[in-house]
Amino acid sequence: MTNYIKEIHTSEGTRKIADLGSVTGIDRLPFSIRILLENVMRNIDGLGITEDHYTILSGWDSQGTDSDIPYKPARVLMQDFTGVPAIVDIASIRSEVIRKGKDGSKINPLIPVDLVVDHSVQVDFFGTEDAYEKNVAKEYERNHERYSLLKWGQNSFDNFGVVPPGMGICHQVNLEYLAQGVVDRDGWLFPDTLVGTDSHTPMVNGIGVLGWGVGGIEAEAAMLGQPIYFTCPQVIGLELTGRLGEGITATDMVLAITELLRKYGVVGKFVEVFGDGLDHLTVPDRATISNMSPEFGCTATYFPIDDQTIDYMRRTNRPDEVIERVISYTRKNHLWRTGNEEIEYSDVISMDLSSLEPTVSGPKRPQDKILVRNLKEKFYELINKEYDHRKKAAESAPESNWLGEGGSLTEFVHAENQIQKVRSARVKYNGEEFVLHDGSIVIAAITSCTNTSNPSVMVGAGLVARKAREKGLNVKPWVKTSLAPGSKVVTRYLERSGLDKALEEMRFNTVGYGCTSCIGNSGPLPEPIAKAVTEHELNVSSVLSGNRNFEARVHPQVRMNFLASPMLVVVYAIAGRVNIDLMTEPIGYDMDDVPVFMKDIWPTMKEIQEVMKTSISREDFAQTYSVIFDGEAQWQDLPAPSGLDYRWSDDSTYIKEAPFFKNISEFPSKSSDIIDARVLLKLADSITTDHISPAGAFSPNSPAGQYLLEQGVEYRDFNSYGSRRGNHEVMMRGTFANVRIKNELGTKEGGFTTYLPGDVEMSVFDASMKYQSDGTDLIVIAGKEYGSGSSRDWAAKGTTLLGIRAVIAESYERIHRSNLVGMGVLPLQFLEGESASVLGLTGREIYSIRGIEEGLEPGKVLSVVATGDGNEKTFDIVCRLDSRIEIEYYKNGGILHYVLRNFLAGNV
Repeated sequence: MTNYIKEIHTSEGTRKIADLGSVTGIDRLPFSIRILLENVMRNIDGLGITEDHYTILSGWDSQGTDSDIPYKPARVLMQDFTGVPAIVDIASIRSEVIRKGKDGSKINPLIPVDLVVDHSVQVDFFGTEDAYEKNVAKEYERNHERYSLLKWGQNSFDNFGVVPPGMGICHQVNLEYLAQGVVDRDGWLFPDTLVGTDSHTPMVNGIGVLGWGVGGIEAEAAMLGQPIYFTCPQVIGLELTGRLGEGITATDMVLAITELLRKYGVVGKFVEVFGDGLDHLTVPDRATISNMSPEFGCTATYFPIDDQTIDYMRRTNRPDEVIERVISYTRKNHLWRTGNEEIEYSDVISMDLSSLEPTVSGPKRPQDKILVRNLKEKFYELINKEYDHRKKAAESAPESNWLGEGGSLTEFVHAENQIQKVRSARVKYNGEEFVLHDGSIVIAAITSCTNTSNPSVMVGAGLVARKAREKGLNVKPWVKTSLAPGSKVVTRYLERSGLDKALEEMRFNTVGYGCTSCIGNSGPLPEPIAKAVTEHELNVSSVLSGNRNFEARVHPQVRMNFLASPMLVVVYAIAGRVNIDLMTEPIGYDMDDVPVFMKDIWPTMKEIQEVMKTSISREDFAQTYSVIFDGEAQWQDLPAPSGLDYRWSDDSTYIKEAPFFKNISEFPSKSSDIIDARVLLKLADSITTDHISPAGAFSPNSPAGQYLLEQGVEYRDFNSYGSRRGNHEVMMRGTFANVRIKNELGTKEGGFTTYLPGDVEMSVFDASMKYQSDGTDLIVIAGKEYGSGSSRDWAAKGTTLLGIRAVIAESYERIHRSNLVGMGVLPLQFLEGESASVLGLTGREIYSIRGIEEGLEPGKVLSVVATGDGNEKTFDIVCRLDSRIEIEYYKNGGILHYVLRNFLAGNV
């Protein structure tokens, strides 16, 4: 491979590069494949990365191959929910190495790792000038122990930096500051690449940096120098033509693309964008699209580097030498987009940007696009069918039996003058009395890096607020409003334009610089509203500018959640309900009682652009990011332990040494067949990682709540599952404990199952413990898209701690399948056309899975025998260990076990 390495002369000196121009047919390859190819060329060592890998990528088959390829990212990005357990794991590995008499100082990240604390701030306070300060104080009160661990890691580990709380969201910080385009390291120039412990890591694809989300398990292996292996991807070309019309936002565009690509099916594939539409899309517009890659299901959505990229780098204050390096390297090494490429894609999907309309999506999946003009009609369809509204109304005798005391029916005019009744309740709150009903919006959140990174929609939201105030409009009193920018740059340009005042007058005060409602940290609803929702079973709604609206994610009391642009969030907050047609119905009345429509307060593109020109400066980025690692006074004053070996405390309920590596054996035990296993859960389609390992609040009656109460923790101090990810005792009890998960082996919604053969219903955790004490192996049976959603390693860690040896599903989302392997859980897949229902499986059978012990191969077909009620059913399944390295990980009980054993043996 040395023939492909050459030296070039730059303004910074002589550097080596892996010369893509030396590869025959390089110009036909997608840019994303070229970057993977360069990665292999530069890292070939004859062991983990070989000439065979070069051959696979240089001769890339557009229709796909089963061959696995290695990937060594230039860096790793983490957020705190997934970062804390990763640091716990690395610290636990170091502790085990020290116990075994080895040099613990050698356990360090081998590549740069940046962890941004953004997932912990919660919206406890809102709608006031001091909401931000109060939420930050509460955040430190709840999380000081976790933050102390991170500060220890920052001081104890090499190559590890922490962006403290209150500075921004990891993906926006990555886009605006961390991403360099081209890396200059150890005498080499090469493309900036990464993996992140958050599924929305592909957002940085918008600036031409290839990266995607992985579980914390894979990220930890990458930190320790292990290549990440995955099947060589197909690349779908997304051709964008035309340009966005007047009044259409980048959010409208990305929700339409989400529906398009999810329907096409891009799971496990790369998407690469091309077409003349790119000439009109800024990097923030592109990043909005790339951010939602996990909602499409693809691994990455890549935008090649071009003039728009360089313009954004200049605007965001990248150093001149970095910009010059990016231009020079990419142009010399076949990584610069001209627009005249003739690339061979696996397939091409087209979208005309000029055809788009105002859009939302929901109520519980981001791919379920609804045009704004159709939301009212769709709401009534949902309320009558999915939420059993008509059935309850018909069965009410009298109505008060199901409406509760103070409940009633409220009438709305539906399509074609039809009268539609919805449940309602009269509420007194903050000195006002009003009627809350099905469809009332109780949360309106401008949140998430998906949209807060895009000045056009943030300025647009401010202009909507200003125009609304000029007409005397305000948000409805039952709406919990919040503004959570993804970086302090947003605050700077909103303040310079004066739009911050308009937003604050509409009660969209800044509540924190973090994910807030998008990750489920919406905080509690005001007590009178929460009480009305519960007592009268109201199907209230949220509207948020986020990327996820899965069941119980935004708020456990809010069943209907709609994704929308920040501008629409403000409009819907004024209207106060989703059962409205914003295109034809007034959202309120001005001071002269004249109806005001959405179009009356919607800014033009010209107005938005004029504000952006005068309010956004390079100096904003320079000032914000010059102190990004310093943190505010709370971080600087935070005490943290010192020393090479972290001081684990038995009394801690936040941080405990990970149980996976203690007293690890020198060699792994032999893999065995799964015999006489029971089904712990039988699940349907679209089970997300939120269902498996929820991130939000939990009740004192849950197994996790009971554990904390036993440890002397009061309910008000529970915090969230996400904040407790450094404690496996909490997290294993929270696995499969989402309040909306539906296990067919339980009679009620939530984390319940039936312990067999005793036929006793109990929590999933209690049943697991009982099965494990019996020595019974456990499996999970599921439908399509198992493990979709966030890259949540605890969904796999919790699975293994519950004693689950295998999952049998119809299909998997990429990251979760990989995470299961990374924790030694066997992912198995029904044959095409088969499923639990097709095979007549109830989940009450006893299962034996054979073919493991005799030896595994990628994609090996295994045999299953299910016995129950005197009947025996035999069927085949596919072992979804997709590469030989995954087989090694599985044999070792997980990827980190594999790395640790190699280190202890002196092979690393």
